[in-house]
Amino acid sequence: MTTVIRAGARKLIAQPLETEVAELLAPYADQQEAQGRAVVVRNGHHPARAIQTGIGPGPVHMPKVRSRRGEPVIFRSALVPP
Repeated sequence: MTTVIRAGARKLIAQPLETEVAELLAPYADQQEAQGRAVVVRNGHHPARAIQTGIGPGPVHMPKVRSRRGEPVIFRSALVPP
């Protein structure tokens, strides 16, 4: 039972993180480099780290973003502390 609850908590955290990343990428959606690729893109996930939930610590994979122009674009979640 605890496994099912932890999996649900992981999904409940992952969905808002994906929404936050989408909101971060939205202003860059129409910007492309010379080869036609997006300037700012998702770049996988950081290694899993544990955050404290109501049922104990649970792993969370934080999304990564990358800029192809050279200037940094950093994703900071309002939900998960740094």
